[in-house]
Parts: sequence; structure tokens; C-alpha cells
Amino acid sequence: MNKKSDKAGKKNSQLVLRLDKDERDAFVDLCKKLDTSAAREIRGFIRKFMKENDA
Repeated sequence: MNKKSDKAGKKNSQLVLRLDKDERDAFVDLCKKLDTSAAREIRGFIRKFMKENDA
């Protein structure tokens, strides 16, 4: 398997969130300013939260 299909197969689930539009827009803008993506930061939060809570 090539690297591209490995990555595509790794992330195969979605989590839908409902947020206030202004809060979401501010978060996305901040991520852009910090040269990251909202998705990357949310994934990082989930991993950290799970690790801190022994999940």
C-alpha cells in the first residue's frame, strides 16, 4: 500500500459538533494564524484528553 492510501484508511470516522458560528469562526481563524488546522487541533485535544484520563 502506498502512503496516501495508508493515511486515508487511518482516519475513517467523523464526529459532528454543533458550535456557535462566531466561536467556530474565531477558532478556525486562530488556527490559520498559528499555521495549523482546526481538525488537527481537535484531534490533538482528543488524544491528550484520552491520555490524561487513561482511556
